[in-house]
Amino acid sequence: MIGKLSGLIDSIAEDHVILDVGGVGYWVNCPSSTLSKLAAGAAATLMIETRLTDETIKLYGFFSTEEREWFRLLQTVQNVGARVALNVLSALSSNDLQRALALGDKAVIGRAQGVGPKLALRIVTELKDKAPSMMMRGMAADGAPVIAPRGPEADAVAALVKLGYSQGHAAEAIARTVRDLGEAPVDVLIREALRAIGR
Repeated sequence: MIGKLSGLIDSIAEDHVILDVGGVGYWVNCPSSTLSKLAAGAAATLMIETRLTDETIKLYGFFSTEEREWFRLLQTVQNVGARVALNVLSALSSNDLQRALALGDKAVIGRAQGVGPKLALRIVTELKDKAPSMMMRGMAADGAPVIAPRGPEADAVAALVKLGYSQGHAAEAIARTVRDLGEAPVDVLIREALRAIGR
């Protein structure tokens, strides 16, 4: 299985790139969030998800390991295949997706092409409890996922969990606080989230 490719971007299309690796051009399907960070002729490294079927081998490329993890997680939901998962990641950044799941905001997820109200509700319902652990997921040196706080939002969620709140409840409180305040230091996020929980 291919996990990562580094080379030169030969060409960029609406939903894929041709990545030249040592003279071999790999067709790599990508979400628009990844495509927007690439330029023809530039060097690039993509985290790859390889899919084998009886008829084809498909490669899906992502600018970050986190995007690839979301791609995998989205496909654990019934009726969400690779195309729908790419559409969700094209419509929402990882942070926006985390917040939408924590808040149970199916309307935000429903903005993705091919995601109707029923499927958006299913995605929110099935992944809501998994969003906090994705928010806190980091990567070990060997590329394996590990749980490690990352960024102010993840640190604030971890702090609330240490205070005895469930990960789901903590993630929802922090997501609401970020939605209301915008980006803020960890101590502000924790204080305002605790105020909101206390109301």
